[in-house]
Amino acid sequence: MIKVLVVDDDFMVARIHSGYVARMPGFEVVAAVHTGNDALEAVRRFRPDLVLLDIYLPDLSGLDVLKALNDVDVLMISAARDLPTVREAMRSGAVNYLIKPFTAAALTERLEQYATSRRRLTSLGPEVGQDEVDRLFGALKTPLPKGLSSATCELVAETLRAAGGDLSAAEAAALAGLSRVSARRYLEHLCAVGKAELRPRYGTAGRPEHRYRWIG
Repeated sequence: MIKVLVVDDDFMVARIHSGYVARMPGFEVVAAVHTGNDALEAVRRFRPDLVLLDIYLPDLSGLDVLKALNDVDVLMISAARDLPTVREAMRSGAVNYLIKPFTAAALTERLEQYATSRRRLTSLGPEVGQDEVDRLFGALKTPLPKGLSSATCELVAETLRAAGGDLSAAEAAALAGLSRVSARRYLEHLCAVGKAELRPRYGTAGRPEHRYRWIG
């Protein structure tokens, strides 16, 4: 069983999240707490495998709690969506980051990913190859649709990533040196695999312009 500690300042939210986890086969909620200090004490007491950790706590920031934790995996769950906060969570060792509000299916997917990673770790020997490392870090690429190439997909992904904001298909095409139709196909694929998001921009008249933003 994977032991889970739930940390959220809202008692009802903590109860809901605990219910989601309890319904997952192979997972067990060992405690639900509502402050940063209680979280640190609960980790010492229950020695969970995974902590579902909110950022906005009444006494400590969840990021400070994250940095204080050792030998435990942390899935950040927060309404905070600003890039510096997300980046700090990643740099501080969070295994994933889920933005509130979210569906039960979204949390289920993250928990399944975590369970898969744990199974892979326990099945490995003392040394690993690059393929095994790629699988552990989720670096294996989703198979591309027919007609798309991995090299061009990486080019479009890097173009969108480097833009620092959203781009239209025409803008991405100009930057990557592709046709607009080709760029749009790759952008749509990146959206389909969760690497980019589509944002319509509404003008004064006519159909909205499709804008694409890298979310990684």
